[in-house]
Amino acid sequence: MSFISQSAVRCSRSIRNMNRIKHVFQRPPRQLSSILSKQVLLHNEEDDVSYTRSFSSNVKHKDERFGNPNYENDPTVGICKKIAFIGSGKMAEALISPLVSTNLQPSDQISVYDVSCAAMKNMNSKYGISSTSSIAECIDNADLIVCAVKPQNCELVFSEIKKCMTHKITYDTDDANERLKKEVVVRPDATLLSIVAGKPIKSFRSSGIFRIVRSMPNTPATIGKGVTVWTCTSNICTNTQDKIKTILSTFGKAIYVDDESFIDMATSISGSGPAYIFMLMEAMIDAGVHMGFNREVATTLTYHTLLGSTLYAMETGEHPAILRNSVTSPSGTTASALYELEDGKFRVVIKDAIWACYRRGLEMGGADSNVGPRRQQPLIITPPVYAAPVGEIVDENNIGTPPNANAAEDAVNVTPAGSK
Repeated sequence: MSFISQSAVRCSRSIRNMNRIKHVFQRPPRQLSSILSKQVLLHNEEDDVSYTRSFSSNVKHKDERFGNPNYENDPTVGICKKIAFIGSGKMAEALISPLVSTNLQPSDQISVYDVSCAAMKNMNSKYGISSTSSIAECIDNADLIVCAVKPQNCELVFSEIKKCMTHKITYDTDDANERLKKEVVVRPDATLLSIVAGKPIKSFRSSGIFRIVRSMPNTPATIGKGVTVWTCTSNICTNTQDKIKTILSTFGKAIYVDDESFIDMATSISGSGPAYIFMLMEAMIDAGVHMGFNREVATTLTYHTLLGSTLYAMETGEHPAILRNSVTSPSGTTASALYELEDGKFRVVIKDAIWACYRRGLEMGGADSNVGPRRQQPLIITPPVYAAPVGEIVDENNIGTPPNANAAEDAVNVTPAGSK
């Protein structure tokens, strides 16, 4: 090829490249500098495929999108390539809803499988996500798999995932009005996110996936006001951890812990905690009705008292004991009420309930639940071993028996010398 022809090819390629990146200069300075920093790399690309791959890694990088508030939201780009939900209960929907509504993940890049066809149809109509006919179809090519089933159904889910990795599994798909068989692909970099209570990380390894995140959300997450405690295996990189935190933050507050044992502890406080609060609400409302309020007024008084007290404690940052004392006047009405609570061992009952919840969580995970107050550790009784004095001959077949222990019995069987 002549020098003129080579120059013409380079010129043509440069024009094509400029047409591709002309919209880039509308980006914020941070992203623009990121792209221009690889200018040499772009000019040295020999084919359009390599160029496009390098270019897309700068323009549509997920971390740039969610790390920079000035980034123009692109509804076609998700935080993950595909998120698969196994189970479509309340907690799954609580996670799907903000993902779609905030454009964190496009609806066509979310799939769901549930044994209930009606539940999947409802999710499809509300959020436009893809409903699937099997677990295999649901997890196909997903880089994040969310396990949102009952604890007793986990083993079945794990076996289905494992089967997709060890066998050639196919499912029917429509492509250009033609029905085709598509082979399921389980990505080697797939991450399994659990929102199942009581299931430790080690139990998820039977799925064949070893990048595992265990989390414990609570029911207020369904309105984005929950708190989720989570941890993960050490083979998950910081980039993926940031994505997981972003996803779990759609529940409300996300707290990372580096020790899995804290997940079971959090289950007893934040996971089951709303049930304790709801029972307290119920008791306060019933007491109000008993005194003469209609149920609507009693309910409103109770709800706003608990809500205002929580917000007040968070705003002031004071210890609850200080806030309680500020409400309690000497020989007053509050002091009388607190006396009854203390006399009824209110604190002890709450603490015992939390410990009972914690123990049950350990039992569900196959761990030792003999922990906490009023739980005795098992006694290990070691039988005494006889230590023979120096010079004494010890019968090895009768170690542990003091000498002459059977002397009286032996004397009965001894016949004096010379007797008949």
